[in-house]
Amino acid sequence: MKPLVIFGLLLIVAGLAGLVLGHFSYTTKEKVIDLGSITATADREHTIQIPDVAAVAAIAAGAFLVFVGRRR
Repeated sequence: MKPLVIFGLLLIVAGLAGLVLGHFSYTTKEKVIDLGSITATADREHTIQIPDVAAVAAIAAGAFLVFVGRRR
């Protein structure tokens, strides 16, 4: 397969995942207290929303790349 087609397929899969999931979350550890040898940490969850417009744009761009990649 040509690299352009592969990249297009990856964009299509990423766009579909963005439409289905809508968001993704990850957790980080934050240092709350640091008093010499005593430390306290807290887990903080971050959520990133994926706009539907971005997901549809990724699918359209992927389809275009697959179309162009197959024609060459």
